Amino acid sequence: MPVLNPSAPAAHTLNFHPPVSTMAAPRAEVGEWSEEAVQQLLDLPFLDLLHRAQTVHREHWPEGDMELATLLSVKTGGCPENCGYCPQAAEFDTGVSAQKLMGVDEVRAAAQAAKDAGATRFCMGAAWRAPKDRDIEKMAVLIETVKGLGMQTCATLGMLQSHQATALKEAGLDYYNHNLDTAPEYYTDVVSTRSYQDRLDTLSAVRSAGISVCCGGIVGMGEAPVHRAGLIAQLANLDPYPESVPINSLVAVPGTPLADSPPVDPLDFVRVIAACRITMPKARVRMSAGRQQMGEAVQALCFLAGANSIFYGDKLLVTGNPEVDADNQLLQKLGMRVRRSPV
Repeated sequence: MPVLNPSAPAAHTLNFHPPVSTMAAPRAEVGEWSEEAVQQLLDLPFLDLLHRAQTVHREHWPEGDMELATLLSVKTGGCPENCGYCPQAAEFDTGVSAQKLMGVDEVRAAAQAAKDAGATRFCMGAAWRAPKDRDIEKMAVLIETVKGLGMQTCATLGMLQSHQATALKEAGLDYYNHNLDTAPEYYTDVVSTRSYQDRLDTLSAVRSAGISVCCGGIVGMGEAPVHRAGLIAQLANLDPYPESVPINSLVAVPGTPLADSPPVDPLDFVRVIAACRITMPKARVRMSAGRQQMGEAVQALCFLAGANSIFYGDKLLVTGNPEVDADNQLLQKLGMRVRRSPV
């Protein structure tokens, strides 16, 4: 098991560097996507945007394979954060009760079932604001267990310190998920218990430890179109941009502050997927929460727009997700190739 070293030097602070170019042509360079340039993409005629995204996608992902990932909540509820979308926040009455961290045998069984169903990446989520060192030590055992099954490992545990990220890397963690959620200017409308820079600092610690970054956001939280462009610009201008970009459509849960948010226009969601593909051509763009409400046609458009990863299984943390059989039927209907290897 990795040894935690609280005295390890802090990771360099990761900041957003505003780009100077406003051209909206597809580019793979880091640091060149202004908010205005992304907005120009999102404002393109729908079919033109999809054509551009599909062109970029075929160039960088010629095999066209779909990655299947499964997410398990290993520690549910009781989170001290006040993220307006999250049913696991302790201060919201959503019917989700706080639970202890799951045991090794239970996690191993869930990971094996996910692997047997075709998933190659297994993500473990825990409802912590920031894990304690003893929590990291327990998570290290779970990571080693899942890694031993031959799967890619991912975790989302809240804010990390540098030495904690190093410990997770030593345990075999491949990816760390820490979403930016939305644009910085809208962030305080969604959560006030941490800052945007807190998010960036954790991403920096993860990068410094040599762990790949899984970072995306949520659409449908009442944000304006400019905030969607701002989120994508933030992600695309991280240096380097994330290897995995999960895009969520808000699942409005009763009891949360965002429960009455109007649903996202499905075509607007497709536009966000397309813009992510164009601005981050080598990333796995993942359709995450909200697929259950989309239907097959919208999901197919998202795949056309460049989404090449989905969360796979009947639940995402505590919200519903399309069932495995339904996903398999859709992928077969579309003739899509599923990635079978974790590397």
